[in-house]
Amino acid sequence: MRRPLTVVALVTAVTALVASVAMAVGTIGAQPSGPTMMGGDGQRSGLGMMGDHGQRSGSGMMGGSMMGAAGGMGMMAWLPGDGVSVSSIPAARIRAATAAKPAGLHPGEVMWFDNGFYVELKDEAGKPSTEVMVDPRTGAVTTEPGPAMMWNTRTGMNSRGQGANAAAGAVDATKARATATAWLAANRAGTTIASMDAYPGYFTIDLKRNGVVRGMMSVSSSSGALWYHTWHGAFIAMEDS
Repeated sequence: MRRPLTVVALVTAVTALVASVAMAVGTIGAQPSGPTMMGGDGQRSGLGMMGDHGQRSGSGMMGGSMMGAAGGMGMMAWLPGDGVSVSSIPAARIRAATAAKPAGLHPGEVMWFDNGFYVELKDEAGKPSTEVMVDPRTGAVTTEPGPAMMWNTRTGMNSRGQGANAAAGAVDATKARATATAWLAANRAGTTIASMDAYPGYFTIDLKRNGVVRGMMSVSSSSGALWYHTWHGAFIAMEDS
């Protein structure tokens, strides 16, 4: 009788192990369906559909490691790095132009921050299409984290099943500007709007303080949610085209 009892015990143990593994996998896969909107200090705020920012604190999805994760979703990776450092706006523009050409896009505004180069990509008609980052260390070109990745209805994660004109949502430019202005007055006193561009699904706003560029923020054209760009670092220089 010892052998049947041993087999039964072994089967029971294996069944329990399989069940525990399945439970663990289910827990790991249970991720939020959308971005976690956080404030610049990592705290939640009441503004917008899910808060006022799209920045995860620490090393999460929208943290500083985003550029190193290029290729993980959708149009995140535009051009792999070639190992050559990028240390000027003209060099960043060339990398972005090379990356964008197959999609029929070209660089517009280029902004140099100490964490990398931000580049606006425009379509053949000169309208803003999406936003990318150029890694100064490797030259890799990737979709900018945040709104360009999550809200863009033409090239981002929301592009499937939506038309190219989805940018015309419930929030127009006037309402987006008013929403951003109110948030800045309450959270970044002295910071004002320098310019605003309409992208498919959202607006991106350049900010200034005392006449100097102080980063960016975006407003969803469908929900009015705000997303403050916290990943750029200090502004160095810019060039528009």
